[in-house]
Amino acid sequence: MSGFVATIFSSSPAQGPSHDKIPLLPSAEDFINTLVAIDIEAICAPGSFRVLSQHDDPFVIEVQFTVPPNSTLTSRKLRTHEKSLVFEKEWGVEVVYQSETVYRRHKRLAIFDMDSTLIQQEVIDEIAKVIGVEDKVSAITARAMNGELDFTASLRERCGLLKGIPSTVWEDLKPRITLTPGARNLIKSLKRLGYKTAVLSGGFTPLASWLATDLGLDYFFANHLTVSADGQTLTGEVEGDIVHAEQKRQHVIEIAKKEEILLEQSLVVGDGANDLPMMSVAGLGVAFHAKPKVQVEAPARLNTTSLTDVLYLLGLSKEDQIALLR
Repeated sequence: MSGFVATIFSSSPAQGPSHDKIPLLPSAEDFINTLVAIDIEAICAPGSFRVLSQHDDPFVIEVQFTVPPNSTLTSRKLRTHEKSLVFEKEWGVEVVYQSETVYRRHKRLAIFDMDSTLIQQEVIDEIAKVIGVEDKVSAITARAMNGELDFTASLRERCGLLKGIPSTVWEDLKPRITLTPGARNLIKSLKRLGYKTAVLSGGFTPLASWLATDLGLDYFFANHLTVSADGQTLTGEVEGDIVHAEQKRQHVIEIAKKEEILLEQSLVVGDGANDLPMMSVAGLGVAFHAKPKVQVEAPARLNTTSLTDVLYLLGLSKEDQIALLR
């Protein structure tokens, strides 16, 4: 028999499909009934049911279930099936499906996008605010992150608008950069578990390097904006290889190989279309508060309030997480 695990998040108790006045939360039986409706031939059987967090934000439960070896069920089919979507809507929950393997709870590598993932800003948009072209640059950024524009071409176009601004802009930006809620505690927890960590950014080296140092990440890769000969201003040109979607994917593979870690033992978190290829090669790829198209195409998606909630996907309970931060 093969199996899956579903991690079910609820930010607050929902009314349930019966719309009772007393708040309800789905039980294992409620969930298994939904799975049977998706593929009755699979004869899904629950293996275990665990409450990972009893806190209201979020309330998290984990359901393991088995299917016959010849079942055609996949994590993607489960996540995108109409019955699953109805279940989420009726109960006010979000469900993340994973294949239940030995590597689900024993990962060793965690890799993150930077802009709108580890930090709350899109750095190039913040630079654009300084020189008064925010609307133009932000519009290009949004379309590129949603996969509507070629990332490399759009990056060069946006960088061209930055020509002539002082090279000290990176220091000016640092006070404006804010970490995504939970980012610091997530990295701290992963490092205590022995993970290797990295940030792969379509943004820029000065801030990626600064962030990696601040969080204690093992690797960082980003784009290098060149400066004028006198070192005073940005030229608006990108030097070296651009960290585009395929380059991110390749970096994941290379880091895993260098650290002698199986790709099945890797976790990748991002939010843009250019993060999808690296998510696809990871043991677990998570779109966190991602663009709409990315949420549909990513292996998993999560829209909770804290990045630390990724730890629930590794099977860690709230008590486990508290212990890691002591």
